[in-house]
Amino acid sequence: MLLYRPLGLTELGLVAALGFRGWPPRLPDQPIFYPVLTLEYARKIARDWNAVDAFSGYVGFVARFVIDDAFAARYPVQRAGGAAHEELWVPADELAEFNAHIEGAIAIVEAFAGPRFEGTLDPKSHLPVGLSSSRADPPS
Repeated sequence: MLLYRPLGLTELGLVAALGFRGWPPRLPDQPIFYPVLTLEYARKIARDWNAVDAFSGYVGFVARFVIDDAFAARYPVQRAGGAAHEELWVPADELAEFNAHIEGAIAIVEAFAGPRFEGTLDPKSHLPVGLSSSRADPPS
C-alpha cells in the first residue's frame, strides 16, 4: 500500500536518523501514528499546517512510503473530516511492528517552506541543506 505522511522539520530529522527506514516513536501525547492515503491530503497538511507551525520549524515535508499490503489491511481506513481525508490509524505501541513492514525507504517528495522558515531546501532532494540524504532508492 502506498502511503504518505506530512511532517515537520523535527520529525524529518528523526526519520533521517533512522536512515529513512522507519518512523520515530510517538510522543506521550500522541497515541496514534496516522499516515494518509493521498498525496493531495498530505500536501494540504504540509503546506497549510506544518509550514506555518513553529513546532514544525515553519516547513512542511511530504513523505512517501510503501507498506506491505497484507499488514496494512489490519488497519481500517479512517475518515478525518471528509472523503478526501483518509488515513490509517496505527496505535503508537504498534509502530515498531509497522516500521518492520515498510518496503524500501521513506522518500521525501515535496517540501513547503513557510515565510518564517530559516533554512535552505535542496530543490532536488527537498531536504534541508546539510541534512544527510543517504538512503536507498525511494518507492515509486
